[in-house]
Amino acid sequence: MPTHFHAIVWIDHSQAKVFHIGLSGDDEVVLHPHMPTRHLHHKANSIGSGHAGFDKEFLAQVMNAVSDAGEILIIGPAGAKTELAKFLREQHSHIGDRIVAVQAADHPTDREIVAFAKQYFKIGPGRVTAAGGSL
Repeated sequence: MPTHFHAIVWIDHSQAKVFHIGLSGDDEVVLHPHMPTRHLHHKANSIGSGHAGFDKEFLAQVMNAVSDAGEILIIGPAGAKTELAKFLREQHSHIGDRIVAVQAADHPTDREIVAFAKQYFKIGPGRVTAAGGSL
């Protein structure tokens, strides 16, 4: 897979889609956690949040997929995007320092993810839009 300077990650509890974006095109990697998410039922007067912890091996797979990117944009629903950003910043700061933004995005198509990344990173002919935006 050719390396590109920019990467966008769409992540939720069941999968991560990693796109490496550049002028010469884009590449996609889809990753899944080894252990499917367990549903925990929180009981009254018990200790803990009732939420299963995030699979560190899954986060490490995503980290390896973006390790050569110069800038990383992380998007997704709920808390998975912030868990990934926290993991990268705390456990692998040399990669975490390359995170440019963490933004909410529901369930866009692959084409919408790539288009959002190209707009955000201002990639392509005649791009004059400001960085950022929403899906």
